[in-house]
Amino acid sequence: MAILQPLVDLAAICYAQGVRHVVVSPGSRSAALTLAFTRSGRFKLHVCMDERSAGFIGLGIAQQTGVPVVLICTSGSAVYNFAPAVSEAFFQQIPLVVISADRPKEWLHQYDGQTIYQSEIFGKHIKRSFEFSADYGHADVLWAINRVSNEAVTLAATIPMGPVHINVPIREPFYPASGDEMVPSANLKIIKRQSAEKILAPDVWNTLLDEFEEYPKILIAAGQHLPDHELSEVLNKISEEWDIPVLADSIANISGLNIIRNHDLFLASKNAGQLVPDLLITFGLSFISKDFKQFIRKNPPRAHWHIGEEVFLADPTQSLTRTIPVPASYFFKNLFEKIDYKLFTENADPETDSAFLRNWSASNAGSEQIMHDYISNLSKLSDITSLDLLFKCINRVFQLHVANSMSIRYINVLDIGTNIRSVFCNRGTSGIDGCVSTAIGAALVNEEETLLVVGDVAFMYDRNGLLINSLPQNLKIVVINNAGGNIFRMIDGPSGLPEIETYFETRHAFSAKRTCEDSSIAYFSCREPELLESSVQAFLENKAISLLEIFTDPYENEKVWKELRRLGREQ
Repeated sequence: MAILQPLVDLAAICYAQGVRHVVVSPGSRSAALTLAFTRSGRFKLHVCMDERSAGFIGLGIAQQTGVPVVLICTSGSAVYNFAPAVSEAFFQQIPLVVISADRPKEWLHQYDGQTIYQSEIFGKHIKRSFEFSADYGHADVLWAINRVSNEAVTLAATIPMGPVHINVPIREPFYPASGDEMVPSANLKIIKRQSAEKILAPDVWNTLLDEFEEYPKILIAAGQHLPDHELSEVLNKISEEWDIPVLADSIANISGLNIIRNHDLFLASKNAGQLVPDLLITFGLSFISKDFKQFIRKNPPRAHWHIGEEVFLADPTQSLTRTIPVPASYFFKNLFEKIDYKLFTENADPETDSAFLRNWSASNAGSEQIMHDYISNLSKLSDITSLDLLFKCINRVFQLHVANSMSIRYINVLDIGTNIRSVFCNRGTSGIDGCVSTAIGAALVNEEETLLVVGDVAFMYDRNGLLINSLPQNLKIVVINNAGGNIFRMIDGPSGLPEIETYFETRHAFSAKRTCEDSSIAYFSCREPELLESSVQAFLENKAISLLEIFTDPYENEKVWKELRRLGREQ
């Protein structure tokens, strides 16, 4: 009999702690783990042969559900292939429970296959690493495995969320015999972690409100954040009633008519000096906008508050003066209520500088008009004209996923319309790996029509995510194929090098067509500007999973992007 009871109990503990999705990469040493989760009959299992893609599929699921997702792999180099997804989850604060099978320690350096140093393999890119004993004979070992199992899953879900790793050395035999049943222990112990609400004490609020009133020019800036309707609502109220500009990158998921969205086009302009705040209030994770970060670095405010429950003190604008470790929705809701009440009782108006908001709004509107006029006069097919038309054609609600490199930079300046209700991008490490698999994972669970915008290199880099058995039929993929890493033409440094095409852009002649054939994905393509609209419409109207590949010229893309940036700077 080869029933490894602690592993059966591990699966039961994961379920009791809320885990519902498990992504499995097949292997032999991990058989006992895989069977423990599979035969429980209570999890949704997703099988992906490539651990790198599997990790990002799990990340996409956890991103949408906010609940830890279990990743299972065999021993050896398989574990290392989870590393890109683990590091992304760590910096994007997404809960993953990585469970790796391992060989017992005595077989290290004994020429035994798939035996490497797996303990703490993810280094600092993990909330914590755990390891089971390979031998289950002593009662204290069973107690420790139970405790570690509970701790690992609850830690992944503790704010700030993130990945944890459980390394599981497994001795042979580990395959069950015919008829063996995998039943959790009758006295299985579940240790729950009680959640607690983070609030600020009255004296802290008094200090913050007094300081807030000292600054007439206040700017609120939103980095990467999950969609939050109540947060959007209160920020719009603050902007409208107190004349405070609210700047938001596309991945901040802040909606509203008055939100500043075109900052990438005007913050490097000659008139940007009138936009310097006295108090900057930021929240969320990373900012896409390099112009925003550089603008604040060059023009530091008198005070900068950051709202968020991060463990690390992150200061990308080099201007931070105060951290406030509470959720953004709690902070801004209470800020509005307390100041609104004070103004009411004192029969007073806000002392914020109304001209400051007008300056921001004028710059934002001016950039929007410049962009509209410029794109309207473009006749050739380019990345920007393709994406602009795509969003104009969307007539129903989509969740948008965007790859890194130029794709997310285009999205951060274009008008993506009101039918895009949420935007996701792997900006934890900002790598191109895993963007396709993340969108697949999200589409598997979000019950929404899902659109991925991705460049050709990022798409090809992550095609293995399309090898799962049941692709989500609610997923649509737009591949902008400019035959290489076009971003290197857009940034200073590599754009002027004679080696750019060979060693930076990596020129190629590949397309997504055969990948679509292999994965039974409906394929659409476009190479001519006059056929773009009909191609987009046909792609959007297709009911099943589909892919539209738009072929653009890298030299035209370079010219269009740099001219748009020049026009923004000169307004």
